[in-house]
Amino acid sequence: MDDRDQLAERFEAHRGHLRGVAFRMLGSLSDAEDAVQEAWVRLDRTGADQLENLLGWLTTVVGRICLDMLRSRKARREIGGHDDTVAAIPDERTAEPEQETLLVESVGRAMLVVLDRLSPAERVAFVLHDMFSVPFDEIAAIVNRTPVAAKKLASRARLRVTDASASSAGHVDLAWHRQVVESFLAAARGRDLAGLLAVLDPGVVRHADAAGLPPGVPLEVTGANAVVEETLLLTRNARFADVVLVNGGMGLVVAPRGRLLLALTFDIKDGRIIEYSVIGDPQRLAHLHFALPPR
Repeated sequence: MDDRDQLAERFEAHRGHLRGVAFRMLGSLSDAEDAVQEAWVRLDRTGADQLENLLGWLTTVVGRICLDMLRSRKARREIGGHDDTVAAIPDERTAEPEQETLLVESVGRAMLVVLDRLSPAERVAFVLHDMFSVPFDEIAAIVNRTPVAAKKLASRARLRVTDASASSAGHVDLAWHRQVVESFLAAARGRDLAGLLAVLDPGVVRHADAAGLPPGVPLEVTGANAVVEETLLLTRNARFADVVLVNGGMGLVVAPRGRLLLALTFDIKDGRIIEYSVIGDPQRLAHLHFALPPR
């Protein structure tokens, strides 16, 4: 085995780790694979003779590559108003690739949606430090900031991810509301008629915008039986859903491949859903604030 083969073998031993880092930064398996492959190209060009910590060097390189990709993606959104990766969202009849499903589930659909709202530098700093324990002096070199500034980036991202502004008193209600929303989601996934009726108020109202529904479905439905009947027709997307805070209240995101497609907000009273909305319009989604529910 020559030196290049040995280098390739050492690189392959770290590929899974690097893919995980890149996926959390980019939220796209294809983009993550591109970033990892670019890291190999740079390693092959550089060699490992002077590298004391190959994994650390590779993680730093992947971080730089991902930061550039995130900035390029942000620029495309600002110019074109869209993100090319959205085109990769499967419709409700399409299964996610198994490898991508495993990655999405390991990170969490809600986490990926929340991370996507961070600035590129915030996302890189948060992922590297909070998820992979990379020191701030190394992160600073990636984001071209001082270690103190890199720490502030991660801290600011952490506050946005966890919605630390929520009061402890509000957490009590959120914990109770979370049980209701999780019960609704479990019943929708299991096509459980009785389970849905148990969490819906008899007079429940479901609102939606046109982008959040298939053609021909009414924008408003009233009454538990009517809402249940419709919900059972739309449960194909439930497998892509996850619980999240939406504008400070308990809700759901539907995120195939970790990419935001729909958001659901709920009005809950006495342990039952009295009203909920399905939001699919991109402009409305862009103005929603998402955060992870308190533990």
